[in-house]
Amino acid sequence: MPSTAAGFEVVERLAGNATTDFGAPGIPAALESRMQSPKDAERTRSLVQACWKYLDQVRAKAPAALRKGPRGGGRDRDAMFNHVLDAEHEYGKGIGVRVKPPRGGDAAAVRAFRKAILDGLANPSPLNKWPAAYAARRTAWHALDHAWEIEDRSDPKVS
Repeated sequence: MPSTAAGFEVVERLAGNATTDFGAPGIPAALESRMQSPKDAERTRSLVQACWKYLDQVRAKAPAALRKGPRGGGRDRDAMFNHVLDAEHEYGKGIGVRVKPPRGGDAAAVRAFRKAILDGLANPSPLNKWPAAYAARRTAWHALDHAWEIEDRSDPKVS
């Protein structure tokens, strides 16, 4: 790993779209369209799992009611978590996974839902709308984005 930003090599640049203007990964990179080696695919799935684990840890420590955003709005903890699950449901469709998102804080249902997504990432098909690597990046980004938002809007002792 390079010790400074100068040590990184840019391997691809992408034009953005409305999604990237919002701050989300909105376009698959060419490298994400290539078939991953089994080792790289397992690493990718492990990274997604690590992001989910972090989100779950943050959620477990956060109060149910979060501070409102700078303009007075924003979801509370459980509504935000359900939003993440709803988005993962949509992302899953991009890789051929058709499983409804769980509700009500059922940990076993969340595990089963996430396993279905991981299985979809493990078995990519050229018929899928999204490359598995892109779906993984978007899923991981979204989990972390909302984990950080929960932290930002929680009591300062929650971290």
